Amino acid sequence: MKLRILLLASCLGLAACSSGGGAQDDGKQTIGVANFLLSGPYFSGMDKAIAAQAKKKGNVEVISTDANGDAAKLASNVEDLLSKNVDAIIISGGPLESAPAALNAIKQAGKPVVLVDRKFATGEYTSWIGPDNKAIGVQNGQFLAKQLADGGKVGIIKGGPADNSIGLARTEGVKSVLGTAQGITLVEAPDFGNWSSDGGLSVMESLLAQHGDLKAVFCENDAMCLGAQRAIADAGKAEQIVIAGVDGQNEALKAIQDGTNYLVTGLNDADEIGSKGLDRAVEILGGAQVEKDTVVPSPMVTKENAAQYYDPNGSF
Repeated sequence: MKLRILLLASCLGLAACSSGGGAQDDGKQTIGVANFLLSGPYFSGMDKAIAAQAKKKGNVEVISTDANGDAAKLASNVEDLLSKNVDAIIISGGPLESAPAALNAIKQAGKPVVLVDRKFATGEYTSWIGPDNKAIGVQNGQFLAKQLADGGKVGIIKGGPADNSIGLARTEGVKSVLGTAQGITLVEAPDFGNWSSDGGLSVMESLLAQHGDLKAVFCENDAMCLGAQRAIADAGKAEQIVIAGVDGQNEALKAIQDGTNYLVTGLNDADEIGSKGLDRAVEILGGAQVEKDTVVPSPMVTKENAAQYYDPNGSF
């Protein structure tokens, strides 16, 4: 009789261990990362930061995917991650405005989902961590307004597409300040820079061909500004045109620190948001009550404080 009781207790113990809430039998957790695209330095940097933070924890495995900018592929990648029985999913949506198929699949599977950087316009999610993009634009606008006390023409380079809410918010912030500033004229480039350095270079060349008297340029991200800086230098106008960007890409921080015509950026730290996203997923799996939306501060970076943020070994 005692032996039967011991065997029953042992079986019950094994069942309890095997049915634990989401974590694997060995105590490890597996978190899937669904990236809309990894081709941009910001998004690849965030993906690396998520993996690095998981490695620090020691008991978290990350499975990362890349949809290469295809919304249908993102949904397929999410389905694949769910088939691997991941405990939670992090979505880095990049320029994607919504992902209903992906979010619905995660909801049906009963898994938590953390959005990093991009908050989708529609759909249910567990938690979001990212910046206040309009506030970043406002502080850049205020900085440029002081730089151009005597007025001047300011070019704006947008990433695209036309309905990208992140880019729209950043430009809206800049325009809310400079649009009413005395003596300042805003010129929006008709073409998109596609968030890349090469794109920024091409759009800046076109802007300069039409507006050689520009005094400043604002880009919706640092990558495009770095390309614009090359075009400005090639045109021999580095002393004439100052540059303002967003994100805090290492190359931009170095250019600011070195005292070039790249004067300011708004920090939208891929390392910080990625690591915080991983932490948030782990907290949720541990049963913690977390914020629905967390805004990560985006301090203004100029030559005076660039050394504080520049990390040559950073992933972004």
